[in-house]
Amino acid sequence: MDAATVRRIARLARVAVADDEVEHLRGEINAVLSFVEQLQQVDVEGVEPMTSVMPMVMKKRADVVNDGENADAVLRNAPNTDGKYFLVPKVVE
Repeated sequence: MDAATVRRIARLARVAVADDEVEHLRGEINAVLSFVEQLQQVDVEGVEPMTSVMPMVMKKRADVVNDGENADAVLRNAPNTDGKYFLVPKVVE
């Protein structure tokens, strides 16, 4: 990776990079890319995808629509309300 590409990546990431930091960052980015290349060489044929190194079952809750049964408590935090609705200022003309 050349210095121009490092500067472009920094600009896209909106990170200020001084000229004297470019060479150091270039080395670090090249090291990361080299490690990714090594990972691509690993044979993962037949390996099941996993979310953790520890076997576990995801906790799931019932997919039920409800109003939370505490509308009055929630509306107490609102600066303006109309019945059981929030009032918000108009932002689009």
